[in-house]
Amino acid sequence: MAGRRVNVNVGVLGHIDSGKTALARALSTTAATAAFDKQPQSRERGITLDLGFSCFSVPLPAHLRPAPAPGPDPEPEPEPRLQVTLVDCPGHASLIRTIIGGAQIIDLMMLVIDVTKGMQTQSAECLVIGQIACRKLIVVLNKTDLLPEGKRQAAIDRMAKKMQRTLENTKFRGAPVIPVAAKPGGPDAPETEAPQGIPELIELLVSQISVPTRDPSGPFLMAVDHCFSIKGQGTVMTGTVLSGSVSLGDSVEIPALKVVRKVKSMQMFRTPVSAAVQGDRLGICVTQFDPKLLERGLVCTPESLHTVHAALISVEKIPYFRGPLQTKAKFHITVGHETVMGRVMFFSPAPDSFDCEPVLDSFDFSREYLFQEQYLCPGPAPAAADAAEATEKAGQASAGRCPRQQWALVEFEKPVTCPRLCLVIGSRLDADIHANTCRLAFHGVLLHGLGDRDYAESALPALRVYKLKQKHGVVERVLDDHSVIGRSLFKKETNIQLFVGLRVQLSTGELGVIDSAFGQSGKFKVHIPGGLSPESKKILTSALKKRGRAGRGEAAKPQEAERPEPAQPVGLSLSFRRYVFDAHKRMVQSP
Repeated sequence: MAGRRVNVNVGVLGHIDSGKTALARALSTTAATAAFDKQPQSRERGITLDLGFSCFSVPLPAHLRPAPAPGPDPEPEPEPRLQVTLVDCPGHASLIRTIIGGAQIIDLMMLVIDVTKGMQTQSAECLVIGQIACRKLIVVLNKTDLLPEGKRQAAIDRMAKKMQRTLENTKFRGAPVIPVAAKPGGPDAPETEAPQGIPELIELLVSQISVPTRDPSGPFLMAVDHCFSIKGQGTVMTGTVLSGSVSLGDSVEIPALKVVRKVKSMQMFRTPVSAAVQGDRLGICVTQFDPKLLERGLVCTPESLHTVHAALISVEKIPYFRGPLQTKAKFHITVGHETVMGRVMFFSPAPDSFDCEPVLDSFDFSREYLFQEQYLCPGPAPAAADAAEATEKAGQASAGRCPRQQWALVEFEKPVTCPRLCLVIGSRLDADIHANTCRLAFHGVLLHGLGDRDYAESALPALRVYKLKQKHGVVERVLDDHSVIGRSLFKKETNIQLFVGLRVQLSTGELGVIDSAFGQSGKFKVHIPGGLSPESKKILTSALKKRGRAGRGEAAKPQEAERPEPAQPVGLSLSFRRYVFDAHKRMVQSP
C-alpha cells in the first residue's frame, strides 16, 4: 500500500437539478476526460446526460492504514493517499439505465437532495438503486443558500429529520445527513462565490469510507463508460476495473467487437501507471480501432467472458414496485452498462423445502424446482375454498408462505456479454416517467448463463422445473370390490391412454390405478389393488342409490330416508407433475 493511491468510488446520485454536478466540481481537484457535463449536448440542455468522473485525494486516514509490520523501522516511503473518485450520475428519469450502470461501480453513495424540495421521484429511485448496489450512504442537503438566512438552520434541521424518517425502513437507517451549498447563487453566479460546507463534507466522507477488499487475482474485467481516439497514439477506453488486474503490454479482449488489442499505455486521472487492480479508475490506450463502435461495454482477459442468450438468476422483488411480477412478462434487464428486453419465468424450491432451503450462489441442475405463475410474495393466506385453485394455478402449496430463495429464467431479446455472479436489475422503463411510481421491479445475481443460441433444445431440458397438476372427478358406479368406473376427470376428447397407469385417490381413502378408458364419453375404469373397504362400499352404494332415485324422480322409502347419506358423491383426485421443458410432455407421479 505504501507509496500508492488507494482508490474508492463514490457515486453522486439524486433528482435532476439537485446540484450533483456542481457538488462534484466543488469537491474535485482533478477531472477526467468526461466530467462536469463536457458533452456539448449536456451544456446545451443544462443537464447531465452521461456519467462524469473526477477525483480528489487526501492523506490515507489512520483507520484505513494496515498495522505496521514488526521489526526494524522500514525505509521512509512516499505517503500513501486516499483517492476518492466521484461518479456523477444523471438525474433525469429517462436516463435511469445510465444511473443503474453507474451505481454498480461505486463503493459509497452520496444522495444529493435539493433542500428546498426534499425527496423527489428520482431521489427515491436512486435510493432504491443504492440499497441494491452499495453498502453505505451519505445524504447531502444541497442549495442551503436558497433558504432564508433567519430560518435556515431550522429548515435544515426539519429536512434532516424528514430524511432520517425516510431512511428508517432501509438498510441506510441512521446514515449521516450534511448540509452544503455547492454553488451559492445558482449556476449563473460568479465563480468568486465560494462553496459552503465542502471541507466538512470531505471530512465526513473520509470518516465513512472503508476500502473494500481488492483482489488482483483472477481474470481482468473492466466496465468501459467512455471511448475516444488520440491521433498517433491509439484508442483510449476509460472505465472502472471490476476484477483482476492489468499491466502494460497485456493483451485485452473487447468482446462486443470480437477483437484483442495490446495495452500500450495507461493513466489514472492523467497520471501514467504501469499496473491497475480491482476498484481502480483507469484509462487504457490500445492499438487503434473505431471508438464509435464501443460507447460502453466490457474489456477483459481474452476468452474470459462469454456471450449469453439466456440466464438463470436468483431474484428478489423490490418492495416499492407496485403489482405482481408475472411469468412470461417482459422487463428491461440491466446487466452492467447493458440494458436489453427480456422475458422471465419464475420458479421456486419444492413446497416442502420452502423453510429449510439454504441460499445458494450457484445453480444446481440436479434439483427439482416448482414453476410459479408469478413471484411469490408474503401475504395473507387465502380462504380454504380458494387454496386448491391457487395450488393448481400458481403452483403454490402453502398460502402465505414464501421460500427463502426464488429464481427466474431470463430470455434476452438480444445476447449480452457479462461475467457470472454479476448484478441483474429488472425494470419497467416504459412506465410513465411523470407518475410517482417505482419503475425498478426486481434485482438478482446471474448464476448461470446459457451461451448456446439453441439453448431451448440443448440446455433447457436439463432444467427440471415442473408444474403441479390436479384433476378432480367422481365415482359413477362400482363394478366389483376391486373396480369402479369414474367420470368428470377428463374431457370427452382426451386420450385417456396417456393417463393409464397413473394413481388416483378416492375421497374415501383408497388408492387406485387408471386401468383403461370406458366407452367414448371420457369415462374410465379404475383398479383398486387393496379393494374397497366395507365402509367405502356402504358409502358408495348409498350415494349411487340416492343418485339413481334422483335420476328417476322416485321418493326415498321411509326407512331409507332415516339413514344418513353423503351430501356429495365419492370423489376421485389425480395429481401429477409435468416438466415445463420436457419435449414429450410426460406426466410423472412421486413414488
